[in-house]
Order: sequence, then C-alpha cells, then structure tokens
Amino acid sequence: MRIFISMLLTVSMTLSVNASAQQSGQQAAKQYPKNKTITFGVVPQQAANVLANVWVPLTQYLSAETGLTVKFATAKNIPNFEQRLSENAYDIAYMNPFHYIYFSEYNEYHAIAKQANKQIKGILVARKDSNIKTIQDLHDKTLAFPAPAAFAASILPRAELELNEVNFTPRYVSSHDSVYLNVSKGFFVAGGGVMRTFNNMPEEVRDQLKIFWNTQPYTPHAVAASPSLSVEDTVAIQSALENLHTTDIGREILKNLGMDAFVIAHDTDWDDVRNLNISKEHVKAK
Repeated sequence: MRIFISMLLTVSMTLSVNASAQQSGQQAAKQYPKNKTITFGVVPQQAANVLANVWVPLTQYLSAETGLTVKFATAKNIPNFEQRLSENAYDIAYMNPFHYIYFSEYNEYHAIAKQANKQIKGILVARKDSNIKTIQDLHDKTLAFPAPAAFAASILPRAELELNEVNFTPRYVSSHDSVYLNVSKGFFVAGGGVMRTFNNMPEEVRDQLKIFWNTQPYTPHAVAASPSLSVEDTVAIQSALENLHTTDIGREILKNLGMDAFVIAHDTDWDDVRNLNISKEHVKAK
C-alpha cells in the first residue's frame, strides 16, 4: 500500500513539473532580461526620420512582446549601411535581396522573416510632363539611383538598360526619397525606385511623377539575424514578427509599413536572386 501511494505521488509530481515546464515555455518570450538590447537595422531607402516614424512602433512592439529592448537603427546612406552589415553591427537587419545573398554568405546573416504576399519590383519614374515613355528614351541621359547596391531601384533597372544597349550615366543620390525629389524638380530626367517607397512619398511629390517602366518580380527584402544573436532571442523576434498581424496594434503597425504581414523565411527563398549571378563587382559605382 505504501509503495502504491508512493507511486501515485511520484506520478502526480511528474505531471505537475511537466505542466509547469510547458507553461514556462509558453511564457518564455515574456521572461527575457530587460537590460538586453537588440539593434534592429533598417536599410536607409528613405530619410532617417521617415523610417523612424514607421519602424520605431515595430521595435517598441517587439520589445513589449519579447521582453528584450529592441532599438531602431539605420545609416546615413546605403553604402554606410553595407559597411555596418559587414561589421555585423546589427543584431537584426531589414535588408534588400542583394544585400541578403551577399551578407548571408560572407557575414552569416540568416533570414528569419519576409513580407507576406509580396514580390519586389523596381520602377523607373519621370516627370509627368516629360516626353519619357520607354527606356529607349533614356539613351545618353544622366539618371538618378539611390546607391550602386540598391537591388530593385538600381541593380535591376541598370541591368535592363545595359541589356537593351541604352547608354546612360548613373548618379547616386543616397536614398529613394532623394531620387523622387530630384526627378520631380527636374534635376534628372528619370530615376529608379520601388513601389513601396514611391507610395510613401508625399502626395505633392507623387503627383509630379509617372512610373513608365518596372522590372520582373523577385523575393522581397529579408529580415535577417546576425550569427551573434542567440537562438532564443532570434526565435523570440521571429515569433513576434510572425504573429504581428494577429493583433489590432500589430495590424496598424503593418499598415504604416505598407505591409499585410510577416511570414517565416528560409535562405532558399532568395535563390531567384542568386540565379542572377550578381557579384559585388557588378554593383560598384561607375
């Protein structure tokens, strides 16, 4: 009888421990040390204050969901952002497809999320009152691009222009916003960008521009983690991003980012970009 009672107590204690462990696992994201700071770097497609307005609410949400202190960061321009990626200065980074295939190989960043229901396409814009209608109209013109390694806004349109034997001179103006502003003011006849940043421009700028060409679609920007970030922290951030669209505040954040949701991403998602065989030499400024 004593043995039987002892067995019952042992089973009861085991079940209790397992239940506690399961509950602890479910609440783990809320139990990270509050003093641990995670830097979330965002590619500077737009001015820093514009990026902060839409990305800081996300980093604040991630902080609340994970218990980590997630800090927004960017860089003064895309080349500076690339330099910081090469130094693994960001724990988490939102980077363009070319940046991802390059820095995943050489700096071991690994994808954890991407925008849902989205493929990225580059666009070329000109003033609405211009006679620019096709890429052939750009022959012997000077064109504005954000930076040599801006994937959809620079790499893809430049490659298409070269493929069509359109002679042009590229000028790099640091950001997508600068491209749109310079073209709207007539400083360049045309320039490269992407739909998301174009749609985020003030209406008075957009109303002066027309989109007259776009590229083929590719896998969009990656949210990628540095190899220095722990597995636990990486999973916590990934889970919070994946579930962002399930809350009212999360949907509002996504709306301001111009997105529907984040989904879990895998390294092979960017094989379509790898198949373009773009090397670092291809994206150097001419």
